[in-house]
Amino acid sequence: MAILIALLLTLLVFAFVVTRPDGGYAVPGRGYREYRIEGFSSWLQGHIVDSKNWGAIRACLAESDVCSRLTRSYLTADQFFAGHISPLQSGCCKPPTVCGYSYPANPTGDPDCYNWSNEPNQLCYNCNSCRAGLLGNLRKEWRKASTFLIVAAVVLIFVYVVACCAFKNAQTEDLFRRYKQGWA
Repeated sequence: MAILIALLLTLLVFAFVVTRPDGGYAVPGRGYREYRIEGFSSWLQGHIVDSKNWGAIRACLAESDVCSRLTRSYLTADQFFAGHISPLQSGCCKPPTVCGYSYPANPTGDPDCYNWSNEPNQLCYNCNSCRAGLLGNLRKEWRKASTFLIVAAVVLIFVYVVACCAFKNAQTEDLFRRYKQGWA
């Protein structure tokens, strides 16, 4: 049980260290945040973004309805700009704000401006902002899981302490019983 608690605490520390930087920054006049890949831990970048799996992740994103839900949720541009969209939607479903929302007005502002496409199966799935959005979503989910792990660790530590106390009491009772039998 002590080994399990130690492993759980190690996992918790690792999850908090890896997910500490969030890569997000506020966009003036927008309800959502945008994400830069450089803002995330190098471990997440190396294992998720720079991995050979990005092609499969990109294909999965293109087939999902993560971006099509935006058109159903926000009817006007003002609603969209004021909306709170997920990191994945912010990174993959629209070009970075610096590009402009029509044909990129400032393509030199961000290299992702060149990767943007109006094709529904392309959008910004090849953009670093999409990769950063995926990391933003992973960070958010890992933080939720970490909350559960903290509760589990506290419960396990409590059970471990109670079990140790019960074991010690049982040994003490056994010692007293033997002591009393020696006098009888």
